[in-house]
Amino acid sequence: MNAHLNNFCIFITVQFVKQSIMKINSIKNITIFSLFGLFCCISFSQQNTDGSFWNRVRYGGNIGANFGNNFSSVLIAPQAIYQVNPYVGLGLGLNYSYSERDLNRFDDFTSTIVGGSLIAIGQPIDFLQISADFEYLRVNRNFRERSLNDEYWVPALFLGAGYQQGNFVVGARYDVLFNDRRSIYANGIQPFVRLLF
Repeated sequence: MNAHLNNFCIFITVQFVKQSIMKINSIKNITIFSLFGLFCCISFSQQNTDGSFWNRVRYGGNIGANFGNNFSSVLIAPQAIYQVNPYVGLGLGLNYSYSERDLNRFDDFTSTIVGGSLIAIGQPIDFLQISADFEYLRVNRNFRERSLNDEYWVPALFLGAGYQQGNFVVGARYDVLFNDRRSIYANGIQPFVRLLF
């Protein structure tokens, strides 16, 4: 079973590296994806000593809403993390966001963002959690002026650290793939709160 997981991790890493090379995103991206893939392979090769897979899965995520003058936004982003051992967790996340602005101007819009994420967390010491989150999101923006409509995929690779107290973590993360013209975030540095049960 572990050999299949290792081969799967290596395949995923090779695919990301190939895409990075084709997009000419330099050696920095290749190194980051290679390290992430190595981290996944090492973590999956650990033995599950306490029995059930589902006893080691923790759930959490983000949910949010923002309503104001002619603007509304909703976010749903569940996550599931498999705790490989007391120090390492790997997981998946889903992302959905809908925003709408209506000011009776040509640049009024609706925006739908859908995607997924791969998550790796580590806890080298009791109070410190480090993380790597790779998001791949589909952005669909529809403007009142149809010539401004836009649809594209955008990757984000967040490397972060946070203070952990029990199941609660608060910290900051940095998107090493940040592109100010395409990213859905205002800047590369994002605060985060993570709560897993």
